[in-house]
Amino acid sequence: MARRERLTVDEVQGAWAILPTPATPDAADWRATNTVDLAETARAVEALIASGIDGILSLGTYGECATLTLDEKRAFIATAVEAVAGRVPFFAGTTALGTRESIRETKMAMDLGADGTMLGIPMWCKADTPTAIQFYRDVTEAVPEAAICIYANTEAFKYEFPRPFWAQVSELPQVIAAKYLGIGFLAPDLRLSKGRIRFLPTESNYYSAARVDPEQCTAFWTGGALCGPAPVIRLRDEVAKAKASGDWTAAKALSERIQLAFTGLMPNGDFTEFSKYNIGLEKARMNAAGWVNAGPARPPYHVVPEAFLEGARSSGKLWAKLHAELEAQSPMLAK
Repeated sequence: MARRERLTVDEVQGAWAILPTPATPDAADWRATNTVDLAETARAVEALIASGIDGILSLGTYGECATLTLDEKRAFIATAVEAVAGRVPFFAGTTALGTRESIRETKMAMDLGADGTMLGIPMWCKADTPTAIQFYRDVTEAVPEAAICIYANTEAFKYEFPRPFWAQVSELPQVIAAKYLGIGFLAPDLRLSKGRIRFLPTESNYYSAARVDPEQCTAFWTGGALCGPAPVIRLRDEVAKAKASGDWTAAKALSERIQLAFTGLMPNGDFTEFSKYNIGLEKARMNAAGWVNAGPARPPYHVVPEAFLEGARSSGKLWAKLHAELEAQSPMLAK
């Protein structure tokens, strides 16, 4: 299959699901090898596309980029690319502990047919802005064909992604999107990036982000889609209707229901505490919802307090209930 032209910012639209890396039942055992459930990977990708998802991101935190071997990453990316078959953009995360390894993995992902990478800065040392900018400059120089979605997680990368960062990184044409947390600084970040970067808020913040800037806020990332995609597909469509009509009532009401479905996921409502156990909690939520079999978390991140896991499972069940209700109203959505 011929490679498509490098994706542009204007092509980043709609709901972008973040795929876990489905794990075999023994994946929590350090002795296990070849722990990627490739059949479930292909099934989940097909189901996401059938549901109407607009793009797929992978190999982030709960995609377990830090605990997969290179061979496992290669097998996962190859399987996902084959399942996607060019129907939607597919980004394979290539975050690593150093620039050279990020470049090696980005080249591998592109050779396997990915459209780009979801890429965070190396996380061993706390970076300053010149270091962060130089990292992305080096990757874009080494792999110019790769579109980049910056993985802007302040807890994971020990970096605040300040406004000078966005002003400078937006000068790199390969950087077309950012997986973005919160919307407190969205307006100035949009202004400084001069429309060259599509900031993707979470599904729970998409309604609010679209109210901040309806023209530039055209897409969002979602982990909830792996608990059942109907809520985020409906959210995407309700926000589009609201932009056209000026009536935001239905979009706001749905956004509030989606926010309620997150109840229990973050221990004591604390994002910092959640970030310590992100992988195990997200996979527990997905497994409880039953739409995808994410499998166990890989070591060492399989150790999670049971009380926290119970909250995540409760959140998954809440989301599954909302998905079932909305899917029943839209029978074309895939199960």
